[in-house]
Amino acid sequence: MSEIVRSADQQALARAAAERIVARTVEAQRARGSASLILTGGGTGVATLAAVRDLGGDVDWSAVDVFYGDERFLPEGDPERNHVQAREALLDHVDLDPARVHVMASSDVPPGDIQAAAVAYHQAIAAFAGPSGEPTFDVHLLGMGPDSHINSLFARSDAVRETERLVLAVTDSPKPPPERITLTLPAVRRARHVFLLVSGEGKAEAVAACVGGADPTEHPAAGAAGLESTVWFLDDGSASRL
Repeated sequence: MSEIVRSADQQALARAAAERIVARTVEAQRARGSASLILTGGGTGVATLAAVRDLGGDVDWSAVDVFYGDERFLPEGDPERNHVQAREALLDHVDLDPARVHVMASSDVPPGDIQAAAVAYHQAIAAFAGPSGEPTFDVHLLGMGPDSHINSLFARSDAVRETERLVLAVTDSPKPPPERITLTLPAVRRARHVFLLVSGEGKAEAVAACVGGADPTEHPAAGAAGLESTVWFLDDGSASRL
């Protein structure tokens, strides 16, 4: 059963989500000595990361593994890359261990092949998983588009239908750029806590469909579920059809 946390606007939503992210991160570190976060991009996602920067004083950032839910296969410093946005909002402002920040490859780094980049990210996740081969992440953050897409999983695509692999190369994204690397729904479901960050009235219809149990093939966000919790952080606009 999903939980819905409703806020007045994007700023309040970002703060509410950040408070929960920090709490779950601290909780994981107390229980297991470290924590793992999968980050997202987009306006609401970046606003949330900036709020985490302001509220995360109790987090031991040197004991956090950072991953990404998806990435645009663009040159390394391109401002459209999620990693560039996350660095500006959060990562450059906290004391992370660089070896624990797992960045999806950029198009200008050899070999410059998107399939090889997807394989490399799968290997990074496998190394994180250890001997069990089954990674469990603490928090997976997800933005959502008006078409219900999450990460780079779009309706009726091969990627959203994937049932086994955790990482895929996408070469035909309907939203530019066409080439992306993405975690799949099986990977999303390996997180203890899945937090969906959605603002704006233009996404209200998609939110209502997904919360109402739509087919994930048609509404990918409907397939997002955490092992322990699934929380929709909404503002008044995105929640207006509930």
